[in-house]
Amino acid sequence: MNKINFSNYPLSDVILEAISDLGYESPTPVQQAVIPAILDEKDVLVQSQTGSGKTASFGIPLCEKVDWIENKPQILVLEPTRELAQQVQEDLINIGRYKRIKATAVFGKASYIKQKSELKQKSHMVVGTPGRVLDHIKKGSLPLEKISCLVIDEADEMLNMGFIDQVKEIITRLPNRKNTLLFSATMPQTIERLSSSYLHDPTVVKIEATEQTTPKIQHSFLEVTEESKLVALEAVTIVENPDTCIIFANTQEKVNDTYDFLVRAGYPVGKLHGGMMQEDRFEVMDAFRKAKFRYLVATDVAARGIDIENITHVINLDVPYEKESYIHRVGRTGRAGKAGFALTLVTSKEVALKKEIETFGHLTMTRITLPNAKLVARSKAAFETKITTKQKIRQPKAKRVNEEITKVYFNGGKKKKLRALDFVGTISKIEGITAEDIGIITIQENVTYVDILNGKGQLVIQAMKERTIKGKQLKVHVARKK
Repeated sequence: MNKINFSNYPLSDVILEAISDLGYESPTPVQQAVIPAILDEKDVLVQSQTGSGKTASFGIPLCEKVDWIENKPQILVLEPTRELAQQVQEDLINIGRYKRIKATAVFGKASYIKQKSELKQKSHMVVGTPGRVLDHIKKGSLPLEKISCLVIDEADEMLNMGFIDQVKEIITRLPNRKNTLLFSATMPQTIERLSSSYLHDPTVVKIEATEQTTPKIQHSFLEVTEESKLVALEAVTIVENPDTCIIFANTQEKVNDTYDFLVRAGYPVGKLHGGMMQEDRFEVMDAFRKAKFRYLVATDVAARGIDIENITHVINLDVPYEKESYIHRVGRTGRAGKAGFALTLVTSKEVALKKEIETFGHLTMTRITLPNAKLVARSKAAFETKITTKQKIRQPKAKRVNEEITKVYFNGGKKKKLRALDFVGTISKIEGITAEDIGIITIQENVTYVDILNGKGQLVIQAMKERTIKGKQLKVHVARKK
């Protein structure tokens, strides 16, 4: 049987080049089912577990279908959390990088004015949380007339977080002629009703778990009292000595207390919950992705779809309130065919919740006992060696896509009545530069950023020091990293 490759699909060279540079080798089962359906302009209903490659399953064909010339948004993607919105935005930009696709992220607890300004510029795709998307729609800053596709991602989490009514209102405001793609890890009745109401004759994709796709996770539990949880956590982590571990708690207060406890114990640790400033949350996730610390304490905000490689252990300090949350928490480990360990600390009050999770997830948690003092003492030296050894910084998967791109700063923007075409026209006249070497152009009130591709950034910078744009001499240099 011939192996399916991305080149089997009617995809342009710029998309194929980008996904090759991103490390995609052959399509996963969900991608094999979804990509052709989207290219054929079908509505799609997908039930697929986390880590199955679904972002690329809609990102690849939608980047292919985008009309670059159109300035108004053509694709709207709804995500349940700010972290997911930002991550999916980055994934779409990377897939569409060589096509110069602009994706804009909009979410709460971030500057509405800045987002409004970005939406005034060319935005092919908008990725956002339902509340902020609806806010922009109502205030007229997100034009909808060119939207040809709506993606409802992590639909069951939208339901758990109370976003379904907002999602429905967004749908009613979109053009009738559009495709709707709905993705969900689980399929409760509310989601089935949503799909039957808003999807028309959809292609239904259900990726069954197989030996190849089922995460290799050892599910375990440890009986504890509420008061002994932190002591038990320390003993278990010393003996298990994980390479990378996420510790989940149900409340922000518990996350803060656990984080403080681990800091005092010398753990390299970060924390993540919804009460933190958005910039701090992004900074923590970025540092954890790059392996700058081994332990992350988090609420469920970190459980959904966050793409971090090589999480060896997941520890639930509390049994999650929602059965689905357990599946998404432990789905952070055992990815890409690697083995993972999931441990849940269970008090007498949480036994019933644990049993519900086992029934719901068709799994059995194995009882383990608390390591004794001798075992902890014997394990301490290896544990301390690991936590004091810096990990090799992980490079982002988009490194190859981005390594030949230079973001160039110009000190002129909208106030000087400059447009993207003015920059393209001037830069493409430089000897050795063509329009294909010019990437995403972001024009703000007083400044403009232009991505120069193919390693030609310095050539453009030197040439533009002697040239004008629309008769204006602008300062030009490599943009400072934020």
